[in-house]
Amino acid sequence: MATAGKPAASLPPPAAPSTSARGLDSVHFSSGNPRIEETRGVVVLYPDPPAAASSSSSAGLPVGRRPRVCVLAVPNHMTYADFCRFCGAFVPHTLEMRIVRIDGAEDQYSVLIKFDTQSSTDSFFKHFNGKQFYSLEGDVCRVRFVEDVHYTQLIEHSHSSVTSLAEQPTCPVCLERLDQDPGGILTTICNHSFHCSCISKWTDSSCPVCRYCQQQPEKSMCSICGTSENLWICVICGHVGCGRYKGGHAIEHWKETQHCYSLELETQKVWDYAGDNYVHRLIQSKTDGKLVEYNCHGDHAADSTCSLCNGDAGMSEALLNSKVEAIVEEYNDLLTSQLEKQRNYYESLLLEVKEENEKEISAATEKALSIKLQKLQAKLDKCIEEKKFLDDINDNLVKNQEMWKERIRKIQAREQAVIRLKDEKIEKLEEELRDLIAHFECQDAVAQAPDLISSDIQGGTILPVASASSSSSSSSSNHFVAR
Repeated sequence: MATAGKPAASLPPPAAPSTSARGLDSVHFSSGNPRIEETRGVVVLYPDPPAAASSSSSAGLPVGRRPRVCVLAVPNHMTYADFCRFCGAFVPHTLEMRIVRIDGAEDQYSVLIKFDTQSSTDSFFKHFNGKQFYSLEGDVCRVRFVEDVHYTQLIEHSHSSVTSLAEQPTCPVCLERLDQDPGGILTTICNHSFHCSCISKWTDSSCPVCRYCQQQPEKSMCSICGTSENLWICVICGHVGCGRYKGGHAIEHWKETQHCYSLELETQKVWDYAGDNYVHRLIQSKTDGKLVEYNCHGDHAADSTCSLCNGDAGMSEALLNSKVEAIVEEYNDLLTSQLEKQRNYYESLLLEVKEENEKEISAATEKALSIKLQKLQAKLDKCIEEKKFLDDINDNLVKNQEMWKERIRKIQAREQAVIRLKDEKIEKLEEELRDLIAHFECQDAVAQAPDLISSDIQGGTILPVASASSSSSSSSSNHFVAR
C-alpha cells in the first residue's frame, strides 16, 4: 500500500473475467469513504463446495484454489476487533485482510483474506464455514474461495498487494512498518491499513484515522416535506430541513427561530443565514480524511504574490497568531450571541409550554370538579328520594300504630268486661254451692237425730232464713230453720 497523500491513479477497467466455463461467480464490491474517494472492483468467487468438504479431507474443495477466501455477510455491529477475535488462532497465518462492502448489502460487510499457505486457508474454510458469529444470533459465517480480484476504479495504494511494494507505509497506531508484524495487515473499509494486533485493541466501529464508521446512520429526511436531497441541519436545535433550492424549510426555520447557523449534510459546511456565507473554519480533507483549516479563497494557493507565502516567516507567524486570536474572539462572540438567542428561544418555548400546561390543568380541574359535582348531585338526589320514601313509610307506620293502639284498647276493655262477668258468675256459683252444702248437712243432721227430736219437729215447717254473708249480693242464699 502506498503512503497517503499521493495522487490517485485512474486505470481503464480491465476486461471482465470469464466465469461461464468454470461456474465462477462475479460479485461487485466497493470500499473507501464515499465523500472522499471510493474504490470499486469485482471479486471472482468459486461456487459453494458440497457439504462433504467440511470434513477433515479436502475432497470437494475447488481444484486450483488459491490461499484467498472471502467471508460474506458479516453484520455491521461486529467491529474490526470482534472479527479479529472471531478468527482467533488463524490471524497469525494471514497476510492481508481487507474490509469491503458488497453492492446491495448496506447493512453488512465482507472481508477478503489472504493466507500464507493453502493448508491454513483450507483449515480456515473447514472451521468457520457455516459457523455462527454469535451463539445468541442467527447470522452465519459464509466462506467462499476467491479466484481473483479485479479493480475497476482504483486509487494508487490499491493497485497491488501490500506485501509486494518496496516501500511500506507505517501503522498509524504503533508507527511501525506494516511488513514487520507477522500477524498480517487489516485494511478498513475506508482504505486505511493497520496491524491486526493493533486494530484488535480498537473497540470502536470507526476508523482510528478518519473516524469513518462502517455502521452508516439511517438516511436523513426533511422533517417537513420528507425529502432526502439538499438537507441542512440546525446546529442549535438539530432541526433538519431542505435547502432553499428544494423546499426552503431550513431557511424558514431560521426565520421562525433566528437560529442562523446550519450544517449542510452533504459537504459538512456551516452556513450563516444572517451573514449569507460559510463561517466554518475546519473541513475534512479529501486526500486523507483529516480535519484541516478551510480556506475560503480558493485561489490563495495559486497566488504567488501572497505576503503570507513569500514574506518574512516571523511576520507570517505573528499574522497567523493574530488571525487565530481574532478567530477565537469572533467565535466566542458568535457562540455567546447564539447561546443567548438559544436561551431566549427555549425560555419562550418553556413559557408557552407552561401556559399550555396551566390551561390544561385548569381545564382538567374544571372537568374533574364538574364530574365530581355531577356525581355528588346524583348521590344527593338519590338520598332525597330515599328520604322521601322512608318518610312515607314512617307516616304509614304511625297511622298503623294508632289503629293498632285503638284495637288493643277495645280488646282490653272487652277482656275486662268478660273477666268481670266471669267473677260475678263464680261468686254466684260459690254461694249456691254453700247453700247446697248447708242443705245437705241439715238433711244429714235430721236423719241422724234421735226420735225425740224427730217427734218434736214433726209437723214443723222449714222456712228460709237470710244469711249474713248474702247481704252484699242481690240474690241471698236460703237457710232453712225448723220450727
